[in-house]
Amino acid sequence: MRQTRRRRCWLQALVVAALALAAVVAALEWAIDRQNIAALETPLPAATIIYDEHGRIASKLAAANIEEVPIDRVPNYFLEAIVATEDRRFYEHDGVDYYGLLRAMWRNIRAGAWVEGGSTITQQLAKNVFLTNEKTLTRKWKEWLIAQKIERTYSKQEILEMYINRIYFGAGAWGVASAAKTYFGKDVSELTLSESAMLAGLIKAPSALSPVRHYDKAVARRNVVLSLMKEQGYIDDQEWLAAKNEHIAIQQEPKRDPYAGKYPYYVDELIHEAIAQYGLTQSDVLSGGLRIYTELDPNMQQALEAVYANDSLFPSSPDGVPVQSGAVLLDPKTGGVKALVGGRGRHVFRGFNRATELRRQPGSTLKPLAVYTPALEQGYGPFSLLKDEPLNLGGYRPQNYDHTHRGTVTMYEAIIHSLNVPAVWLLNEIGLDKGMEALHRFGLPLEKEDRQLGIALGGMSRGVSPLEMAEAYAVFANDGVRLDGHLITKIVDAYGRKVAEWKPRRTVVTSKKVAQQMTFLLEGVIREGTGKRAAIPGRELAGKTGSTEMTILGIDGVKDQWMVGYTPQLVGALWLGYDRPDETHYLTTTSGETAAIIFRHMMEKALADEPVVRFSLPLVKQAEREHKKREPKAPESVPPKVKEKPRTPGHEKGKNKKEKKEKKHGKGHGGKHE
Repeated sequence: MRQTRRRRCWLQALVVAALALAAVVAALEWAIDRQNIAALETPLPAATIIYDEHGRIASKLAAANIEEVPIDRVPNYFLEAIVATEDRRFYEHDGVDYYGLLRAMWRNIRAGAWVEGGSTITQQLAKNVFLTNEKTLTRKWKEWLIAQKIERTYSKQEILEMYINRIYFGAGAWGVASAAKTYFGKDVSELTLSESAMLAGLIKAPSALSPVRHYDKAVARRNVVLSLMKEQGYIDDQEWLAAKNEHIAIQQEPKRDPYAGKYPYYVDELIHEAIAQYGLTQSDVLSGGLRIYTELDPNMQQALEAVYANDSLFPSSPDGVPVQSGAVLLDPKTGGVKALVGGRGRHVFRGFNRATELRRQPGSTLKPLAVYTPALEQGYGPFSLLKDEPLNLGGYRPQNYDHTHRGTVTMYEAIIHSLNVPAVWLLNEIGLDKGMEALHRFGLPLEKEDRQLGIALGGMSRGVSPLEMAEAYAVFANDGVRLDGHLITKIVDAYGRKVAEWKPRRTVVTSKKVAQQMTFLLEGVIREGTGKRAAIPGRELAGKTGSTEMTILGIDGVKDQWMVGYTPQLVGALWLGYDRPDETHYLTTTSGETAAIIFRHMMEKALADEPVVRFSLPLVKQAEREHKKREPKAPESVPPKVKEKPRTPGHEKGKNKKEKKEKKHGKGHGGKHE
């Protein structure tokens, strides 16, 4: 009876122990199963490659020096060196090497110090991707669970591939591909046995064993790795000796990717466009492994950058504060931005881009858009007579640059000499609404305060950028049709899937005839007007200068200089001035003297390899083309005035009472001879 009771107790104890063990196993299985290792499926941060208009690599973007490589491109020597050094029983354990742990503990006890770790490759991968370096039991427990989940999810080959692409080798190099380029200047597939052993040895202490700073230590560590490989049967005595005696040439300065950092201002705007128009994030662009196809013409971009690197073309500053500038080159037929520079001096990543983010009054470059285009649409012609007499329009008294009046002038004369009074008179004649509506069609940003006659001379409260002016003038070169300026044509992700694509949108701004008439007028500006210094020998060019006056009492200077112009195949827009104009920082020349010369250099260099193309103006009357050579028998009459009350011009934001008083007497709305 007693014996039977004892057996029953033992049986119950065994059942309880079995149930407890089963519960522990089930709990472990549950804990392992609920580990989230989805991050291993996320592509590593990879460089985004930027392609030019011909589909050739133009630049690269990367947030970190990481390059993922498939395991079949990595020499077996390196894989064997990693296993021999970091985890000799890698192909035998299930994520945790318990025998290895005991061996490491015994060696550490004997040495009286921490000389060997027991973490497997799988555990190191788990720690590198999911955990911190804290030495706590909680962290080791999590590491064990994640390692088990990784082993159950991936093959040994897949685990090894993830490990060699994520491990840090020092000098900013993550992954074996980056390490091979950083230290040896070669592709990973070209690694020798000796080089493979050296890289494998770095993992223990990348900084302390760096071959760049501690070559002898790196070589000693390499020899340890080679001995481990020989001991474990990966190499024979002959290979061991040859590799040990091999002298390794180390790249003292990491080999720079020739495409990294090229065309910085263009790339800045490209990032902005990808974010603003296609919904990407900066992280997507910098490390998403994207392929971005653009409108970039590398020859034009290099030409523009060369001009901006030539300080002799730009005004000097008395105290070292640079005269700044921004410029854009654009294809009028497609809207594609071919080249772009957003400033002078040191470039700041995604800093202020004066080619696209600048907002400054455009001066007389606005006259063709706000006045002469709508006037031609209302029936005026290039040689219609305009009044150049003293004006007082509700207290607004515009003045010409020389403070004189000519009585009457033709539209041609008014535009080539950049006369202010005829432009304001004409806008008042056709109606301010016509001018504002034209500017809207040209795509320029307008504020409520801009609805005033001073808009004829570029008096805007907020202003425009060179890119916006290039888009607007492209209308004349494209027979009246406007296309939005853009850099990106297509974005493809790391897997070859199309993420975004440019869809052109054509807007008819004005008629072909008016566009051609404007080109005829603007050719005159270059041929015999304020833009003569922008003329390119052997090429037909149309364009307009512009400048704005300083509004500080007692200072006769210029705040902004502009030059916008075009050939049949290329539009250029340039702004010049100080970022913060004040009593000591302003320009003393006109746009015709400075901006026009810089413009000529940038257009001439950009078009150096392009064919010479002549303007085709079939809708412009032959008599109009030849008018400047003779007096017309019957000048075109001035069309009847559109009935509209004279409008008092608005004023720029932030102006003081003194400036407003000056404007009433004709100051502050341009007036510089350009």
